[in-house]
Amino acid sequence: MAEEVKLFKTWSTPFGLRVVWALKLKGIQYDAIDEDLSNKSALLLQYNPVYKKVPVLVHNGKPISESLVILEYIDETWKQNPILPQDPLEKARERFWAKFNDEKLLPSIWGVFTKEGKEREEAIADSLENLQFVEEELTGKKFFGGEKIGLADLVFGWLAYLICVFEEVTGLKIIDERFPLLLAWIQEFSELPIIKDNFPPHDKLIIRYQAFYEKYHPAK
Repeated sequence: MAEEVKLFKTWSTPFGLRVVWALKLKGIQYDAIDEDLSNKSALLLQYNPVYKKVPVLVHNGKPISESLVILEYIDETWKQNPILPQDPLEKARERFWAKFNDEKLLPSIWGVFTKEGKEREEAIADSLENLQFVEEELTGKKFFGGEKIGLADLVFGWLAYLICVFEEVTGLKIIDERFPLLLAWIQEFSELPIIKDNFPPHDKLIIRYQAFYEKYHPAK
């Protein structure tokens, strides 16, 4: 019996893209359903009635929600090309950094994008501190887990294509020569065909995030 795999996402969300990358790494065929979050489909609400958000992976009719949970499900279901190590300590480390991205780094950089004045200054300081933690974690490493990409790389992967969009829209430089290891990781990660071939179109991202920016910073 053929497996049925569907992924509900949006074309621009980094949370959906990390799942796309994982499925591609595993060589799993799937149907992608791009949602309009201003008019959510009945299927999305049926499959994720609690959060009503993307991404949602549907495997043989059974839904799995929340991107980090989905990534672990994918790794446990399809064993080829593992994205989590077997060693419990190393596995815990990957999970720690994935959570750090979602709970600390991404919100701080989003704060730089959305806030003004003193609040933006505080968000910049928080972002630089968080980026320094990431820089130190990459010491002596090609990828977060060593020589090949894993869970943490997929989660931090938004930096490889979205940070330049944020910088272009805001006119602020966030990742520069202060973070040479992170810059090297971005280049290494971005050169992997399975990664770069699935980046959203840069010009469309600029238009989308310019609209976001104008919403948070209306002309006075």
